[in-house]
Amino acid sequence: MIASLALAVATSQVQAKVDPSQAERLGRDLTPLGAVQAANADGSIPAWTGGVTAPAGYRPGMHHLNPYSSDPELFCVDVANLGQYQEQLPAGLVDLLKRNPEYYLRVFPSRRSAAAPERIYRATRANATRAELIANGNGLRGAAAGIPFPIPQEGMEAIWNHILHYKGEQTRFVNSQAVVINGKANLIKRDRAIYYVYNREGMTTERLDNTLLYYKYVVTAPSKLAGTALVVQDPLDQVLTTRRAWRYSPDSRRVRRLPTLAYDSVQPDTSDLATADVVDSFNGAPDRYDWKLIGKQEMLVPYNSYQVHQQGIPYDQIVLPRTLNPELLRYERHRVWVVEATLRTGYHHPYAARRFYLDEDSWQILAVDLRDKDGELIGLQESHPISYYDVPMFSSTLETLYHLREGNYFVDGLDNNEPMYDFNAVLSPRDFSPQALRREGN
Repeated sequence: MIASLALAVATSQVQAKVDPSQAERLGRDLTPLGAVQAANADGSIPAWTGGVTAPAGYRPGMHHLNPYSSDPELFCVDVANLGQYQEQLPAGLVDLLKRNPEYYLRVFPSRRSAAAPERIYRATRANATRAELIANGNGLRGAAAGIPFPIPQEGMEAIWNHILHYKGEQTRFVNSQAVVINGKANLIKRDRAIYYVYNREGMTTERLDNTLLYYKYVVTAPSKLAGTALVVQDPLDQVLTTRRAWRYSPDSRRVRRLPTLAYDSVQPDTSDLATADVVDSFNGAPDRYDWKLIGKQEMLVPYNSYQVHQQGIPYDQIVLPRTLNPELLRYERHRVWVVEATLRTGYHHPYAARRFYLDEDSWQILAVDLRDKDGELIGLQESHPISYYDVPMFSSTLETLYHLREGNYFVDGLDNNEPMYDFNAVLSPRDFSPQALRREGN
């Protein structure tokens, strides 16, 4: 049985700011982002030593070479030996394995590859003693650029750490999403751009002005959807200021303000398989859930997913009729923060309860168990992450959402046959207006 690590959390009178003596642990026994720096008891999880660096031969603009290609497969988990490892897996992944006897998990040595720029480490250290939740946890103050709560004391702080973890300053990229229904995959290719505000170099709490990021995409394939475009302006506190989104339709040649693109509203072009708040595993306002920090646990989770990221792999070799191709995936043992979210009375969402598993080294959500109002397990989300050396940042290269009962699933991030992300794209907030949206769609 995996032992949960002790978590000293006072359930009443929680204070967001930590004592300076606690903050001094960052960069000592804790990593700069708040993870336990030491190895675990049996050494199966090594000590964090600064994260991975680019392997020889890598140049910016390439698909990221696999620095661990020579690692041996330690063991495989499938339905035959599931009982031996069940407590180390998210409940949704256990269910997926039971429903798909041909599916399996390849487990490799644990590599603590996550890294971020030094300025993010410095900002995180400053945030630790000044950041606090406001407006019932729907916003925060006293934080900029870095992780706001590197030593979290409640579940809502942990989920904010994920929402605000470093993903670069601006990115232009092309990739595809796949909707897989009854074993048949339909792909949509999009040209996308993100301009991050919270994490920008030189950002201060005074300059934030309740702005988190700007996002847009233009559909380039299939031809029947080509030219369809979307732009989103994302505030930090989405209860104080509603997320704004506009969609351009080439059929009408008009830009339309979407009434909502948050919470349980359905993402466009996903055949009702993905709600707005499952992008990046969870995004948006946390106000409709009660959040509970369960503690840390050692789990088998997707990690260092370089093999499925490599250039030139045909998408039909990645996206199989019921699951991703297990031969291309990598799982490792890591310590994760476990956070439970329960839908508050008076709100509706198909996911009435969620259990999140957050990487201790990066705050990236790695897996999510999804349950309905009756407590039945109905979904599994997974993020398959890599370290993007040239930024550096640790983030997903593929995201999946499995609908367990129906056997359908949604995949986002397929970029094997596209140019690699441009982290130096020239972008500004002016590129994310309704007017710019129409220009992009034409």
